[in-house]
Amino acid sequence: MTNEPDTAARVLVAGIGNLFLGDDGFGPEVVRRLARSGGMPPQVRVVDYGIRGMHLAYDLLDGYDALVLVDAYPGGGPAGQLTVLRIGVEDLDTGEFDAHGMNPVAVLANLDQLGGTLPLTYLVGCTPADIEEGIGLSEAVDNTVPEAIQAVHTLVRQLAAAVPTASVKSAEPRRS
Repeated sequence: MTNEPDTAARVLVAGIGNLFLGDDGFGPEVVRRLARSGGMPPQVRVVDYGIRGMHLAYDLLDGYDALVLVDAYPGGGPAGQLTVLRIGVEDLDTGEFDAHGMNPVAVLANLDQLGGTLPLTYLVGCTPADIEEGIGLSEAVDNTVPEAIQAVHTLVRQLAAAVPTASVKSAEPRRS
């Protein structure tokens, strides 16, 4: 019998991008498929934010221990190349926050102005082939979606096990 509180890390998986701009819709497509396939622990929330930066900012104020952003990422590699990066405060500019758009760097950089702090943050990004007007991913980016889903699952498993959860509170101790 243990009296330890439930301290599972709360993780937010955020799909970012505009599905009306071709491969910029990578993040929303990955989280859509993640949500459909299930398999995430109960403390993990998967959300398609699209271009709603203010919504992401306010959700981050709920005290998540970790954030996994999924987005198109112009990393300079070939189209469809997957990149996983850890993002810290030192990586962020002071970009101007637009309440009607989505600039993930500006959202994260200005989180402190809303009273929040940047949680442990990772980016699962894919180099786009085409971000012109149009719905649907290019073949190279669409072929990367399953790899991105696997990368998110791997990150979630690692984060749920490794993130200190002092900010997570439980009203009652768990009893076995």
